[in-house]
Amino acid sequence: MSDLSSGGTQQFEFRGKAGEWFGIWIVNLLLSIITIGIYSAWAKVRTKKYFYNHTFVQDRNFDYHATGGQILIGRLIFIGGYVAFSLIISLVPFLGIILVLGLLVLIPWLIVKSMQFNARVSSFSNVRFNFVGKTGRAFVVFILMPIVAYIVIAALLGGGGALAFTSGSVALGAILGIAGIVVMFFAFPIVDKAVKQYVVNNYRLGNAEFLLDVSLKPFVKAFGFAFGWVLVVGLLSALLLGNSVVGAFEALEALDNGGDPDPAALGVLGLLYLLFFVALLPAGFIYQAMIRNTMYNNTTLTGGHQFRSTVGPAKLLWIALSNAIVVAFTLGLMLPWAHVRMHKYLATQTFLIPGGSLDDFVGKQVEDGMSVADAYTDLEGVDFGMPL
Repeated sequence: MSDLSSGGTQQFEFRGKAGEWFGIWIVNLLLSIITIGIYSAWAKVRTKKYFYNHTFVQDRNFDYHATGGQILIGRLIFIGGYVAFSLIISLVPFLGIILVLGLLVLIPWLIVKSMQFNARVSSFSNVRFNFVGKTGRAFVVFILMPIVAYIVIAALLGGGGALAFTSGSVALGAILGIAGIVVMFFAFPIVDKAVKQYVVNNYRLGNAEFLLDVSLKPFVKAFGFAFGWVLVVGLLSALLLGNSVVGAFEALEALDNGGDPDPAALGVLGLLYLLFFVALLPAGFIYQAMIRNTMYNNTTLTGGHQFRSTVGPAKLLWIALSNAIVVAFTLGLMLPWAHVRMHKYLATQTFLIPGGSLDDFVGKQVEDGMSVADAYTDLEGVDFGMPL
């Protein structure tokens, strides 16, 4: 156990068991198959409820209050909208641009509604969460900022490449290309920081507010480590494989043209695909672990309550990869064990540092917010199935 668990610091704890969860999981799976996916809405509720109910801090646990009907209705609305969109595009193509522009406005609204739903059907020690984010700000952080960043990066990288290969301005092209990489190096952390702050700062627990107060530096640092890993793998691959890479792509072209490629070149091509995952997967876990720690370590809750996260990138990667290997070799039967193992690790690396009595805090939120929580019953609505 970490030293953080000493004194008044409270460690999160997951008390679920793999065997217990396996029984629920297998029933969920079989009923979802038998009902052609319809029961999956109720399966989602049972899954969330199990993991919420078995996650504790200071002997107080979380709960999930949605119903399968709410989840199913939301999915049907979402699927119906997608089908209608596809039909309109195929029957009246010129309306495509208008519909896409409409989606740019609709998607932030759906994101906000999904966050509100998921917050309002979740609770800690009988105190409901809430989400109060506005659609306008969601449009800025989820749509506008990523689009602007993508356009600038694409323009710099594409412009640099075009100058280098068409007009012979290699130096200017290289400068633009480097500028594009630099912009990308900062644009992703800037956008991710804006998204994280928008989400956390608009969450409530009863009437208590969460606040993520953090600088850009840790986001740039996390992206730098992840990008550095990809760069090192890429450079080592280039040194080791050398001209074999050219032969691999020639083999791929031969396949496209119906020819007989060199088997050795195909082997190199397969190795390239493997190296692609070796570069990206660890980079993703490095970034995920560092940003999780950054978010928790810089978030406070009204009343002086603080949080800590001590997730190790290497440990997180090891658990994820070993889970994947075990699940693959058992044809998926060990998936519940993998779920519990990962959840337990993340819980044990998460801490609450109370700013005062947790009993007093919860009591005040129940007293001040119970009428609000009761009102949520009529406002919970449906889950639109956004991947949040």
